[in-house]
Amino acid sequence: MSARAPRAPEPNLDIDSPPSAEPVADAAEEGEDEALLFVSSEEEGEVAPGPLASGRAAIAQAARHAPNGPGVYRMLAADGTVLYVGKAKSIKKRVLSYTRPVGHTNRIARMIAATGSMEFVSTRTEPEALLLEANLIKQLKPRFNVLLRDDKSFPYIVISGDHPAPQITKHRGARNRPGDYYGPFASVWAVDRTINALQRAFLLRSCSDSYYENRSRPCLLFQIKRCSGPCTGEIAAPDYAELVREARAFLSGRSRTVKEHLAREMEEASEALEFERAARLRDRLAALSAVQGSQGINPRSVEEADVFACHQQGGATCIEVFFFRTGQNWGNRAYYPRADRSLTEAEVMGAFLSQFYEDKPCPRLVLLSHEVEEQELIAEALSERSGYRVELSVPKRGEKKDLVDHALQNAREALGRQLAESATQARLLAGVAEAFGLKAPPRRIEVYDNSHIMGTNAVGGMIVAGPEGFIKTQYRKFNIKSADLTPGDDYGMMREVLRRRFARLLKEAPRAAGAQSASESGTDAMPTPDVDTEADAAPAASPWPDLVLIDGGLGQLNAARAIAEELGVTDVPLVGIAKGMDREAGRELFHIPGRQPFRMEPRDPVLYFIQRLRDEAHRFAIGSHRARRKKDISEAGLQAIPGVGPARKRALLRHFGTLKAIERASLADLERVEGINASTALAIYGYFHERPSQ
Repeated sequence: MSARAPRAPEPNLDIDSPPSAEPVADAAEEGEDEALLFVSSEEEGEVAPGPLASGRAAIAQAARHAPNGPGVYRMLAADGTVLYVGKAKSIKKRVLSYTRPVGHTNRIARMIAATGSMEFVSTRTEPEALLLEANLIKQLKPRFNVLLRDDKSFPYIVISGDHPAPQITKHRGARNRPGDYYGPFASVWAVDRTINALQRAFLLRSCSDSYYENRSRPCLLFQIKRCSGPCTGEIAAPDYAELVREARAFLSGRSRTVKEHLAREMEEASEALEFERAARLRDRLAALSAVQGSQGINPRSVEEADVFACHQQGGATCIEVFFFRTGQNWGNRAYYPRADRSLTEAEVMGAFLSQFYEDKPCPRLVLLSHEVEEQELIAEALSERSGYRVELSVPKRGEKKDLVDHALQNAREALGRQLAESATQARLLAGVAEAFGLKAPPRRIEVYDNSHIMGTNAVGGMIVAGPEGFIKTQYRKFNIKSADLTPGDDYGMMREVLRRRFARLLKEAPRAAGAQSASESGTDAMPTPDVDTEADAAPAASPWPDLVLIDGGLGQLNAARAIAEELGVTDVPLVGIAKGMDREAGRELFHIPGRQPFRMEPRDPVLYFIQRLRDEAHRFAIGSHRARRKKDISEAGLQAIPGVGPARKRALLRHFGTLKAIERASLADLERVEGINASTALAIYGYFHERPSQ
C-alpha cells in the first residue's frame, strides 16, 4: 500500500533525537514489544546526485535497519523536522516501496526528496500502529500528512452526582467531577440552548454549589420558572429527586416515556381541577417539545451515531460531522483538514477518522459518505480503544443514507462559504499590503496591546491573524514582570513584551543571514488559501510575523522600534494604530517609520479589517487582565481592596454571600451594607468595574 495519511504517537518516546544520532534499539519503558530505532542518512556510502536520488539513498540506508513487523515510521528532513508519519503492517516492506525510482505521485516524490533520515517504532499489532500513528500526527503535525486543524474538545451536559440537589451545567475537559455526562454537543451554543430548555422542562438548578449554600431566598431563576428552588426548600427533596430522574431519563433517550408521564400527570391535574399545576406541566411539555424541535433531524432508527461527510472543491476539503445521541441531533461541526490536493476524498476521510477519535469517545456506529481504505482496520482500532465493537458503515439506502446525504449537503455549503471567506480575506490582506507599502500580502500579522488598572495586574496580549482568519492557538499573553517599571508606564510595558517576544523568536527560530519577511521578499501575489500549491507542502508557516501592529500612537511605536533595533530585528514592518479624536472609530491615525502619519477612508474595508484586528487584541488583553485580577482577588481576598479590612470583608460576605455577588452589586447595594460608607463603596465598586487602561 502506498504511503499516505498519518496516524499515531506515544508521548514517552524521544522524538527529538538529532539526525546525527547513533543507531539505537532500546526497549520502550512499557516492555520489549515497542522499540525506537533511529537511523541517520549520514552513514557511509555514496549518494547519487539530485535531491530525489539523495532521498532514496537515505531511505534505502534506513531500510537496512527497519523492522519486519507492524509499527510506525517517521521520515525526517536533514534538520530533524518530521516530514511524514505513517504506519505499516511490515515497516521494512513499506519503507522499501519508497526506494522505487518511478511510480510516485508528485506529493510522495517531494516527500522522498526532502527525506534525510528515518525513525521506526515497532508495535505488537497493526491496529496498535494505527492508534500510535494518529497520536504522533496530532503531536508532530508533519507537513505531508493530513492534519486535523480544529481540535478543540467538545462540550457536554453534566448532571452532578456529588450534591443532595444535583446541578445541571455544561462541561468541557477532564471528567473529574462525579455525575452523569451527556454529549458530545457540537458547540457551546448548542449546549446552552439545550440547558435553557431543560431548565424550563425540569426546573433543575444551574447555580454553583457555593452560591446554592449561601442563599436565604430564591433567586431570579425561581421567579421566572427556570428553577424549582431547592436551595431554600421551595421544593421537597424527594420531589426534586424525581425531577432529576426525569431529566436523566430524557437525556438518556427515554424522551417519549418522560413526555407520556408528564401528559398523564397534566390530565390528572386538570380532572382534579388543579389548573395551576396542570399549567406548569403543560409548560414543561412545551419546553421538551422545543428541545426536540430545535434539533432539526431526529432519526427514528439511529440511537447513537456520528455521521461524516466529505466534500472537495478548489483544492480544499471540508468534512462535516453530525452527532446523534439518544435518538436526538446534538449538533454538527465543519472541519477543514490540511491535505495535499492530490489526495482523494476517501483518503482524506480515512486519515481524518483515526485522528478525530484519538482523544474523543467514539459511538458504536459511524456513518461515512465514502468507503475508506483500511475501513475494517480503523474499526478494529476504534473498538480496541473504546472497549466495545465500533462499526464503520457507508449506507446505501434508507434513513441512514438520508442522514449522510444531509451531512454531505452541509459539507458542500460550508466549503462554499469557507472559500468565499478565504477569497475575501486574501483581498483584505492584499489591501493591507498596499496601504502599508508591503511588497506582498502578509501571511502572519501580530497585533499587540496592554491592559492594566493603574499599573496593577498588567498584562500584554498578542493575537495572530493570517489568510484563514484569527489563529487563536498562536495567541500569547505576557504577565508584565519588570519590577523597575513605573506603574502605568505603557511604553515600558510594550518594550518588555516585544523584547521577550522577539528574543524568544531569535532563540527558537533564528533567521538566516539576509532573510526577509514575506512583506519584503518581493514575492508576487500570495496564493489564496483555497488553492493548494507546492507551498502547502512547505514546512510549517514561519513563526516570524510579516507585519506587527501596535495598539497605540507614536510613543508605543518608538518603544517597539527601539527594542527591534536593540535585538537586530530590522526587517519586520511595524505600524502604530492611534485612536482618533475622542477615540472615534474610523478616524484612526497610522504611524509607520519613515512616513508621515495618515488616515484611511472611513468606509474602506481594509480599515474595518484592521479595526477588527485591533479590537480582537484589545479583547484578548482585557480578558487576560481580568482573569489575572480575579485570581489575585480570590487569593488575596477582599482585603486587597483599599479601605476593606477583615471587619468590612465579613460584613460584605454576610450581606451578599459570595465574592461573585459582591462583584455584581451596584453602588447603591454596596452602600446599604453595614459598616460600608460611600467612599468605601465607591472604592469597592471601582475595583470591580473600572475600565482597564489600554
